Amino acid sequence: MLQIIGTKKCPVTKKALRYCKERSIAHQFIDLNDRELSEGEWRKVFASLDAESLVDDTSAYYRKEGYAWREFDSEEELRCHPQLLKTPLLKHQDKVVAGLDTEFLERFGERP
Repeated sequence: MLQIIGTKKCPVTKKALRYCKERSIAHQFIDLNDRELSEGEWRKVFASLDAESLVDDTSAYYRKEGYAWREFDSEEELRCHPQLLKTPLLKHQDKVVAGLDTEFLERFGERP
């Protein structure tokens, strides 16, 4: 099943959820504010995508905590502070993409 990983407040995550709902694409929503990703889920994410590309340098948390001026390990910081993550992450089995990728949603979205 297709998983959409993000937060309820993220406008792009809302678009992905709405896209799936309008097209009757079966999906599971994982709200990062309610649940942390497991170690296995993080491994799949980092196997598919570069950790540096997943850091949202436009987020309020990034600016507030001063990440622009410090050196840090992106993978470690994302695991500890998922609010740095660019959302949504679209995940189907071992494939993961960041952002609203409608081709990915159509290709891997299962119709009920």
